[in-house]
Amino acid sequence: MKVIGHYINGEIRQDSTRTQDVYNPATGGISKQVALASKTMTEEAIAAAEAAYPAWRNTPPNKRAQVMFKYRTLLQENSDKICALIGEEHGKISHDAAGELQRGIENVEYACGIAELLKGEHSRNVGPGIDSWSEFQALGVVAGITPFNFPAMVPLWMYPLAIACGNCFILKPSEKDPSVSLLLAELLSEAGLPDGVMNVINGDIEAVNTLLEDERVKAVSFVGSTNIASQIYAKASANGKRCQALGGAKNHAVVMPDADIDNAVNLLLGASFGSSGERCMALPVVLAVGDKAGDLLVEKMQAAMQPLKTGVYTDSNNDFGPVITKEHQQNVFAHINSAEQQGAKIVVDGRDVKVADHENGYFVGATLIDNVTPDMSSYQQEIFGPVLQVVRVNSMQEGMDLIDAHEYGNGTCIFTRDGEAARYFSDHIKIGMVGINTPLPVPVAYHSFGGWKRSLFGDLAAYGPDGVRFYTKRKTVTQRWPSAGVREGVQFAFPS
Repeated sequence: MKVIGHYINGEIRQDSTRTQDVYNPATGGISKQVALASKTMTEEAIAAAEAAYPAWRNTPPNKRAQVMFKYRTLLQENSDKICALIGEEHGKISHDAAGELQRGIENVEYACGIAELLKGEHSRNVGPGIDSWSEFQALGVVAGITPFNFPAMVPLWMYPLAIACGNCFILKPSEKDPSVSLLLAELLSEAGLPDGVMNVINGDIEAVNTLLEDERVKAVSFVGSTNIASQIYAKASANGKRCQALGGAKNHAVVMPDADIDNAVNLLLGASFGSSGERCMALPVVLAVGDKAGDLLVEKMQAAMQPLKTGVYTDSNNDFGPVITKEHQQNVFAHINSAEQQGAKIVVDGRDVKVADHENGYFVGATLIDNVTPDMSSYQQEIFGPVLQVVRVNSMQEGMDLIDAHEYGNGTCIFTRDGEAARYFSDHIKIGMVGINTPLPVPVAYHSFGGWKRSLFGDLAAYGPDGVRFYTKRKTVTQRWPSAGVREGVQFAFPS
């Protein structure tokens, strides 16, 4: 059986003392194995990155950008191969995988402008013959730890910008779908990146702890569950590293009585069930303002969900695929069960979905649950599956209070025709990313992605302008060249 290794210093490396099975979630069968890096192997990757850093740091930004331009082309040319790997190991339908990859490529395009992004400020004659300027310098060796749900896009949030800024990078992807990261790294080398600048370590907690503890690693970016994010942030910070750790979410959509319900239903279908709900920006909760809006929404959602198709990634007619593991499938079922037991109404039940010839796959059908209340565990916890819950509220303010009270603060949206209501909502809601009549307010590459509260640990969000600041440190230089023969006397007062 094929064993997926690591990518260190421009070479595929094997460290198969410990391995873990990689499953095809559509069949439930083992498709390959992945090597779990030892502390020694992880330290080899760190050493390779450290050795490559001086030369790469001193490479002019425009030459770093040229690598990114070539990389963008290679990603586009190899998109079918990349998307097939995403489908095999994650289960994502081909059209969804293509959308994921495209959003990742947009971050490469942003990194192509690095010469402009790294420009500092300059002030002439801040004092007699004194000039002052700031510049943004690379940190050194930096690392990224990424989740299973976006094996291409989330890594592409991190390393293209980090590398363009002059850093060397170590990626620790999810061991559940590891193959994509190796291919992405190989394409980067093909684009002309010097060996050692980009490295991929597959592994578990041993590799993660090594990255968090090694003093040569200056910064860590993480995306995953909130519990792990908080631990990563605490440990990285305690070890003197810069850290951004993006955690979980429970995103709410507010549907106002004046909303275009048909439009809202169409948008909620994709936002709630796309990628099997395994998105930190998925919409698992609708707050319907008033029973009239709630009844109409549930009626139209129920009808619109009937033709949805769950199946394998190779059939682009399918709307979404399986969830990532058997354990996760059972966890989603448990949340549906608990909602039912606590008094909610299962309007559309996805627990008994069957896919022909894939009876052992980890499928969950689109599920709609009405009359959910905030005290239910299914409301409080992140389900991360194709489950949409409807909560009835009496006013927009009541809905906003529920959103603000939740521990997560990643994204939210409002459906309304009322500009005043939309403006009030976006101004006052305590959430990091807000949509108005758009259900997935994921910022484009030249803005930054990040939630509030326990959805983001750290001061800087991912990619975009915040990404440049995260992967660089500011240096301010004050310079004076006194005229020949001019000498000043000693001054003890603080200069002004």
